[in-house]
This record gives sequence, structure tokens and C-alpha cells, in this order.
Amino acid sequence: MKKQLTVIALAMLATTGWAQSGTNSPYSQYGLGILSDQSTGFNRGMNGLALGFREHNQVNPANPASYSAIDSLSFIFDAGISLQQTNFKEGGRKLNANNADFEYVVAGLRLFRHFGVSFGLLPYSNIGYSYSTTTSVGDVNKTYSYNAYNGDGGLHQVYLGFGWEPIRNLSIGVNGSYLYGDYTRTVTNSYSNSSANALIKTYSADVRSYKLDAGLQYTLPLNKKDQLTLGLTYGMGHEINGKPQVTIVSNNSVTAVADTITYPGAGQVDLKLKIPNTFGAGLTFNHNNKVKIGADYSLQQWSKISAPELVTDNSGNINYQLVKGYYKDRHQFTLGTQICPDEYGRSFLKRIRYRAGVSYTTPYYYIGSLEGPKELSASLGFGIPIVNGYNNRSLLNISAQWVKRSAKNLITENTFRINVGITFNEQWFAKWKVQ
Repeated sequence: MKKQLTVIALAMLATTGWAQSGTNSPYSQYGLGILSDQSTGFNRGMNGLALGFREHNQVNPANPASYSAIDSLSFIFDAGISLQQTNFKEGGRKLNANNADFEYVVAGLRLFRHFGVSFGLLPYSNIGYSYSTTTSVGDVNKTYSYNAYNGDGGLHQVYLGFGWEPIRNLSIGVNGSYLYGDYTRTVTNSYSNSSANALIKTYSADVRSYKLDAGLQYTLPLNKKDQLTLGLTYGMGHEINGKPQVTIVSNNSVTAVADTITYPGAGQVDLKLKIPNTFGAGLTFNHNNKVKIGADYSLQQWSKISAPELVTDNSGNINYQLVKGYYKDRHQFTLGTQICPDEYGRSFLKRIRYRAGVSYTTPYYYIGSLEGPKELSASLGFGIPIVNGYNNRSLLNISAQWVKRSAKNLITENTFRINVGITFNEQWFAKWKVQ
């Protein structure tokens, strides 16, 4: 009954959670939004370090080859939420915004020897912003122009993955995902003079597609206590459809006349969004399962992808079409560590996992002629054993993360985030004997 109640509660949380936006950033209006790391609670304590990690009691969807390391007696169920406050700064102006978000829910188990399976829900990107500007037109009537920018949505993925160790120390794996979601971005231009037309542009897309990610891990024993694990990943880039379009409405409150135009228009070819090829490599050093230190690098080839944009040709005709030059390759570097003095010891403090990590990420889009914001982040976290009368294998993963996004002459964001994840590790497959 306790297991059933846990699953029901988490399923209800997942159903309501996806409706919330995981960001308040104005930068989420570009591209597909703020991209999410494919990490769970234990990774987040190390700022997302994952590619070379093999954990027997955690699910690591960032590299599906790791599923082969899942303990044979366990069913692992992991869910996480985040609470964050963001400070926005531009010139001498500052503003704070708060939000909470359901982050992920994943599960994993071993089907048979050296073969593990995982499934769950993960975010891919988040869009959520609302801001406005006011400027003087400079005419004799002292007219003001008001511009309002609003957006929400994002992409999510339901995945099923397998990890297999065909030969000793070498594991391979694959995640197959259903990628879905939508976005709506609205730009409203109006004037204090009611006789002037107001212009509303609504950009939208609806994605229903697939996503494939493959992984490999090779562990090299150095001696009886030390080993080195190399992790490699590849995410296939392809069209995800979406049919992006823009609707332009011009209306006048005095004459009550409104004109609506949609691009692409009837009879025109539907546009298609794309996701890039992604490559990742990670190296993790493991000393006696007490100290683990690793580094990850990932590359997303966004520069090869075109973005939908309104374009006016030499004849004055307006078209909504795919244009190159809006995206750039995204690079991410991560360093992290986990220390657990004695995983099975009697001392509670020695059983805690102590984690830390730092990352540096380049932007994947341009804002006009400028690069988007670079991202610097750091985290500290703990994996705290949950001890009770019937289970001492579960973990409470808590981490604090700081993220700074900044670009020259643009908004600077400082985000302080608390990540909370609970890993239920149920010993479902143990064989009990009566003596």
C-alpha cells in the first residue's frame, strides 16, 4: 500500500507540474527557450556532471549506458522539484522574480544480468517571460509607444531507455523519447494615441516528434581501489516539425477595424523546427567508491540549424521563412565531485554523499548582432540516507545552485536555486527465506 500511494502521489505531481514554467528569463524568448540539463537529483549536486558516472542506486538518464550498473535487487523511483529566485539587472535597474517547478520523474531497474532499463519524464526546454517597455515617439502630441512581450511553453520528453554490458567493463545504451510541447510568444505594440493602430504579433509552434540518444561507458581498472570511466554520448539531430507560424493582427479602437494575416499563408509550405546533433564526453575517477571526481564536455551543433523569421524582400513582400545565422554552436564544460566516506558504515554522517560542481556554458543564439548570454554556474549538494523501519536504501538529494547569465550591454541574471529530489530505492526483487 505504501508503494502504491507513493506512485500515485508522484503521478499527480507530474500531471500538474508540467503546466508550470521553469523560468522567468527574457532570454527564453530566443530559439527553443532555456535548455534543460538531462540530470536528476544526484547529478545536480555536482552541477550536472553525469557522463562518466555509474551508480548502482541512482538513475542517470544523461548516459543510458549507466543503466547496466543498477543494482539487481532494486526498483528505483526518483522525482525532483526546484525553487528559485532570479535577480535581473540592467543598467541601474533591478528586479526579482520567484518561481517553482516540477523538474523530473524517472525510474530504473535491472531486467536481467548486465541489462538495465529506465523510463520517465524529463524537460528539454522552458519558456516563460513577461515584460514591457515604454518610449516617446517624439511628435507634437507627445505620443508614447508601449511594447509588451509575453511568452510561455516549452518542450518535454517521455523516454524509455536500455543499458547493456555485453563484455566486462564496457556498456552501451540508448534512450528513445517522445518529444512534445508548444510555445506561444506575443509582441504587442500600441500607442497612447487611440487613433493609431495597435499591432499584435503571435509566434507559435506545436511539436510532436521523437528523440534518440545513445551512450557508451568503458571502465578501466587502475588497481584494486581505483578505476577510470570514460563516457561518450550522441544525440541525433533531426526535424521535429512544429509548424511554426506567426499571426499579425492590426486593429484600431476608434474605427473598430481589424486585419489579420497569418504566415505561412494558405498554400505555402509548412515550416519545420529542428534539434541539433549533440556530442558528449566525460571522464570520472573513482577511488574505492568513496571519492569520485569527473569532468564533462558537450557540444550542440546549433549553427547548422535555421530559425523561422519574418523577412521582407526587395519588393516589399513579407514572408515567414527559415533563415541561417541566428544560432551558434553551444559548448558546455563541467567539473564535479562526490565524496562518501563510508556508504555502508554505521556513522550517519559518513554515509552522506557530499557533492560540488561548476560549469561554463556558451550561448546557442544571437540577439541581433550580439551573442546571447554566457552562463557560469556552481552547486553544492548532499545525498542524505533516509532511515526508517522498513527501508534504509532511499536518499534525499538536496542541492543549492547559483547560475549567472550575462552578455555585454544586455540583461544580467543571477539565479539562486534549491533542488530537492527523493530517490525511492525499493528492494522488490530480494528473495525472502523463512527459517
